[in-house]
Amino acid sequence: MRMAAARAAVLLMAWLCAAVAEAKTHHHTWNISYQYKSLDCFEKLAVTINGESPGPTIRATQGDTVVVTVHNKLETENTAIHWHGIRQHNSPWADGTAGVTQCPILPGETFTYRFVVDRPGTYMYHAHYGMQRVAGLDGMLIVSVPEGVVEPFVYDAEHTVLLMDWWNKTVYDQAVGLSSPSFKFVGEPQSLLINGKGVFNCSRLGNGGGGACSMTRPECGWPTLFTAVPGRTYRLRIGSLTSLSSLSFEIEGHTMTVVEADGYYVRPTVVKNLFIYSGETYSVLVTADQDPSRNYWAASHIVSRDPNKTAPGRAIFSYARNDPRALPPTTPPAGPAWDDTGSRINQSNLFVALPGHVEPPPARADRRLLLLNTQNWIGGHLKWAINGVSLSFPATPYLVAMKQGLRSEFDQIPPPDSYDYKNYDISRPPVTNGTVSHPVYRLAIGSVVDLVLQNTIQSNLGFNVSHTHPWHLHGHDMWVLGYGEGKFDPEADGGKLNMRNPVMKNTVVLHPQGWTAVRFRADNPGVWLFHCHLESHVYMGMGVVFEAGVELVPRLPASIIGCGRTKGHHY
Repeated sequence: MRMAAARAAVLLMAWLCAAVAEAKTHHHTWNISYQYKSLDCFEKLAVTINGESPGPTIRATQGDTVVVTVHNKLETENTAIHWHGIRQHNSPWADGTAGVTQCPILPGETFTYRFVVDRPGTYMYHAHYGMQRVAGLDGMLIVSVPEGVVEPFVYDAEHTVLLMDWWNKTVYDQAVGLSSPSFKFVGEPQSLLINGKGVFNCSRLGNGGGGACSMTRPECGWPTLFTAVPGRTYRLRIGSLTSLSSLSFEIEGHTMTVVEADGYYVRPTVVKNLFIYSGETYSVLVTADQDPSRNYWAASHIVSRDPNKTAPGRAIFSYARNDPRALPPTTPPAGPAWDDTGSRINQSNLFVALPGHVEPPPARADRRLLLLNTQNWIGGHLKWAINGVSLSFPATPYLVAMKQGLRSEFDQIPPPDSYDYKNYDISRPPVTNGTVSHPVYRLAIGSVVDLVLQNTIQSNLGFNVSHTHPWHLHGHDMWVLGYGEGKFDPEADGGKLNMRNPVMKNTVVLHPQGWTAVRFRADNPGVWLFHCHLESHVYMGMGVVFEAGVELVPRLPASIIGCGRTKGHHY
């Protein structure tokens, strides 16, 4: 059976390769600047692309080349843009991760990203400098199958759905609070946005928000998700670029059939609500099969965190004969219980690969890393740490430093492969301080690596809680072998992993006080970040760096060099 699936996958790839023979190049020019925006009725500064937030949806076909010329007009702020889910084969310097694969784009400078979209699917892009994604620099990236290729499901039209969370205070307020010795958390978001729009109740601020908040602004109001023709089936390409929130998304009265996750086909799975975590994308099929005489609510709700300070995000699912702005006559969906971890784990386990469309995992791994995430006080600052190490980015990006032989620019002592899992109590906050550093895991090129993420009780702020952490791997996709509750035991749990039909993803969720096991092949030469996709968490050090085959990376473009030890130098 496995051999047949592999043969089918090879035939599919051959078919796809033949179909992409006439690839195109898509050119985009972006001006990145701060603009006043009222995405949820509260006016604040947002980082925009050509004056808009979120940015434009990029569309291309598998095998095409995407060229994006970025003009940084932020005046006093650097930037970098990551193409989330694009593996960057033969272009690791285009990954857009400041401190890892490139120097940041300085104010007034221009930088051009050029890369090939090598597989179809639903992807995204977003800022990858500091916590800049919080300010709204993001958007969708859709890669279609080549003409003549038939996907394993049928639909009449498609729409994108981008989910975000939004704060009244600026990204600077958040970053300074997190890095302060007195520590001020970012707090819960004020709004949830659907396709860049939401509604914040200005009366919560008093005095009408001091003029900054007005529910009479023309752009203030619930967006129309899309307008449906009765009887037709629609593909919704849903992506989450929340900075903190885990979400449940649903459409009143309609079920959704999940058919794609992070660019890979999954066995069709019908759900009432979709749990989606920051960095994830899904394609769902929705049939307009309800009473067409009225509109319906679409809604996103916070899960895994107390939602009392954040109102749900809403949109209008309209039928063609109705006013697309007309509010539905019903009460919006209440959403699932925010603290029902079991339902979220159960749904995570539902998604498996569609037979014949996903390469089966290698039978065994060459190396296994057990990665324990904890929240530690280190040097008087609250940090996140992995196996006791809180990640900081070097002044000279890893890729540049390694290619130029600048060994002193990052820690040469490798981080720990594991932790004392036999004796560690995941139900208690850590008592050790740990270290802040910039080490790297050196992986043999082509080797198969197992990663087991282990969650814990994490708060050192006087109360105990275990958070949800979505982890994103740059440059690769992962086979998701399983999720579990409690502490992972290699001997007891290793045999329970799904080796038959695991889905492949680039982002995987780590549930509260649980574990997640993935496997990947380190076959993409370069230096790659693996990190929690929550902005405050990666900013506080929750991530690791992998290197594989960096000696195989061609000569670096001069445009990614010029910071740290290479400042003022040209190669």
